[in-house]
Amino acid sequence: MEQNHILSILVRNQPGVLMRVAGMFSRRGFNIDSLAVGITQVSELSRITISMRSDEATLEQVQKQLAKLVEVEKVKVLPKDSMTARNMALIKVASGEKRLEILKLADVFRANVIDVTGTILILEITGSEDKLRAFYEVMDPYGILEMVQTGTIALERGEQTIRIEESKYVWPQPDNEKIRDVCMVI
Repeated sequence: MEQNHILSILVRNQPGVLMRVAGMFSRRGFNIDSLAVGITQVSELSRITISMRSDEATLEQVQKQLAKLVEVEKVKVLPKDSMTARNMALIKVASGEKRLEILKLADVFRANVIDVTGTILILEITGSEDKLRAFYEVMDPYGILEMVQTGTIALERGEQTIRIEESKYVWPQPDNEKIRDVCMVI
């Protein structure tokens, strides 16, 4: 039976890593529902958060295939009962004479007004996908001009973390002497 799963993947912060991770999903015919990437507290590492629907066998296969990629340091499926997940959206609405109504609704959903230009409002909202979907539905009659949403980001609750003590690979370090020599020539 398919369920929604959120994978947290620590990768080397290098060009092309996202392409290789997404390519692995594509080649194997796995679908990604949402994807978010960002640098971590360690500048050499990025965290890729992927939301996908799959059965347990497919999920296990995804984990094994990801672990084979050289730049992937660690893969963890976040436990549903012990994680915090959020999405963010920006919504541009033509407020016109209904500005006060829109602002009251935004307040109910804890959305923030981040830009006001004439009769146009840009609202920012964070929360679960369900909360964002409900907000879209409430704003739709007012005329959504544009909308953009991030992929899901998530962290495991409590003291559990996804981190690496030592890389599973030896990464080449730049030869500072060669770099200095090249810079001197230029």
